[in-house]
Amino acid sequence: MPTSDSAILEEAERLEQLRSRERALQFESFDHDDAFSVGSHLRDRALEGDLPIAISVVFGDQRVFHAGLPGASSDNDDWLERKFRVVRRYGESSLVVGTLFRSRGTTFELSSRLDPALFAAHGGAVPIFVRGSLIGAVGVSGLAQKDDHELVLGALEWLQGEQ
Repeated sequence: MPTSDSAILEEAERLEQLRSRERALQFESFDHDDAFSVGSHLRDRALEGDLPIAISVVFGDQRVFHAGLPGASSDNDDWLERKFRVVRRYGESSLVVGTLFRSRGTTFELSSRLDPALFAAHGGAVPIFVRGSLIGAVGVSGLAQKDDHELVLGALEWLQGEQ
């Protein structure tokens, strides 16, 4: 079993890896058509894999794409909103924020001073940056948090390659 210090060190290393990958996700533009494309791409992948997820793309507070797939529920919609609040507040993905707190030897729930009924630093919500400015986020809920996160990153990387 890892010691507390080694677990903290692992989280710090993971944090740098996550941030490095996400820094590469900068867009010159990201409009409603792009939101539909990335949301539809996520939906297609989820249907192929029979994944019980909810998918959303938001511009600020406006939801511009949403899909709930078989097996997902309104609980997943709530998780998405809580993850999006973390992205808006911190300007980083919900997984990065949770990892940041773990790299400090604590948890988001214990140390953020934010209501866990409103904020969730669990993987699955990734910010959309256009020329360095945060304009929104893409989110998935329904899988393990690292799987949610990977699904979204993969879709944004796909879109980046399409542009």
